[in-house]
Amino acid sequence: MSATMTAAGLVPPMAEGESSHFPPTPGDFWQPLFAIPGTEYYFTRPMLLMAIATVILMVWLWLTTRQAALVPGKGQWLTEQVYNFGRNGIARDMIGSKEFMPFVPFLFSLFVFILLNNLMGIVPPFQNPTMARVAFPIGLTLLVYVVYHWVGLRKKGSIGAYLGGMLPSGLPGWIKPFILLLELITFFITRPLTLALRLFGNMFAGHMLLVVFIVGGWYLFKTYDPGLMLVAIPAWILGVALTAFEALVQFLQAYVFTLLAASYIGGALADEH
Repeated sequence: MSATMTAAGLVPPMAEGESSHFPPTPGDFWQPLFAIPGTEYYFTRPMLLMAIATVILMVWLWLTTRQAALVPGKGQWLTEQVYNFGRNGIARDMIGSKEFMPFVPFLFSLFVFILLNNLMGIVPPFQNPTMARVAFPIGLTLLVYVVYHWVGLRKKGSIGAYLGGMLPSGLPGWIKPFILLLELITFFITRPLTLALRLFGNMFAGHMLLVVFIVGGWYLFKTYDPGLMLVAIPAWILGVALTAFEALVQFLQAYVFTLLAASYIGGALADEH
């Protein structure tokens, strides 16, 4: 904690041994829980939350589909609505009605997995979106990257035909190398980079905003200064409003990531992509 903030009375003085989260340190983002025995690696809190989210999804899908009925109960109905959203609103719309079905399980899993991990940022006691750690969006992006390039190679039959399909028809011969270079940059660099950073950036920024208003309001309240304690109240109110807004952003980012993944797969299946 900076001496300037303490001296200014914005943060209450700490007792000996007490720690502060202002300003944040690299450990606040890394959040190691324990070292993995025999290695130099650590098991971190975001890894734990992702494992919890995975178990929650497994249990949810098992409980709501183990006794599937023609007239669904509430749990089965909810699962079917989410599945239909991924099937019809994402896969079929972006890939096309002829070739979309093989990719529905992948896109559905991708959507619900990202959504639940995003929601970890506002659900007590977790309140930590795992996608705010850039390694997780990178991992998911690599998975999408492999899938849509594999689909394109299988569709075209060879690397040459796949790369040639990136060029629009009717181009003059002299400009084809330049367009191909731009397409290669787009397909192999820009797409995966923006796909990962968009999800990471939105989750990280939203989490930091909530921390500033909610935790910052608590530190203002702990000053026991009447003026600063009064300021803490609108900070908390704004924090609640931002939490509702963050829930919308978390849904939209899961949707956008999955929608773009479906779009890339659909483009790889097209005659020209």
